[in-house]
Amino acid sequence: MMNICVKELKAFFGSATGYVVIALFLLGTALFLWVFPGQYNVPEGGYATLEPLFVLAPWLYLFLCPAVSMRLFAEERQTGTLELLLTKPIAKWRIVAGKALAGWLLVMVALLPTLVWYYSVNMLADPVGNVDSGAFWGSFIGLVLLAGVYVSMGVFASGISGNQIVAFIVGAILCFAMFYGFELVGSLFSDGESQYLMRSLGINAHYKSLSRGVIDSRDVVYFVAMSALWLWLSKLTLERRGM
Repeated sequence: MMNICVKELKAFFGSATGYVVIALFLLGTALFLWVFPGQYNVPEGGYATLEPLFVLAPWLYLFLCPAVSMRLFAEERQTGTLELLLTKPIAKWRIVAGKALAGWLLVMVALLPTLVWYYSVNMLADPVGNVDSGAFWGSFIGLVLLAGVYVSMGVFASGISGNQIVAFIVGAILCFAMFYGFELVGSLFSDGESQYLMRSLGINAHYKSLSRGVIDSRDVVYFVAMSALWLWLSKLTLERRGM
């Protein structure tokens, strides 16, 4: 599993694509938070908070995570090396887990530099350090877990497609549907209980819960279970291809 993970990381950073994807994510986030005027601009908000980052990041993830994971299986199919990989004595779940781990680590590489902004906001606060650290770290953990789910769906999308562009589009649609689709469906119900039940099936409700700074085990279990579900579906797809 680790050999596959290392191989994917080397392949990603062996070309300019990896650096460009990460740079675009960080540049786009930085422009919204520090340059472009509007509701997401931190200095204009007048409060020492990075809440705009955690509102923006899940939407920017819709492009980052599928972009990172689109090549994991689709490229193997395009080059004809997937069949060779499947003939090796490696458990299918190890192949899927290794590629997913590589994708998740790549997203972490893009996310970790945002900690510099936490330090910046901490220094800008009056008095210095007057920041809601609980909400920050809860939201940050939420982004870490969210990356796992998005990448898992991206791996699935890459596994069912032989074209990287198609894999990117399918992955982005799946991520959007799981993040916000249940919110939209829930709004169609008139009674509050049905709305709550439907929205609780989606990612956004659990992400918002973590963003309050309270790490609820139910939210953590939800993210882990969703990641495992999509990786299991990816494994099934790989097994059918290996028949």
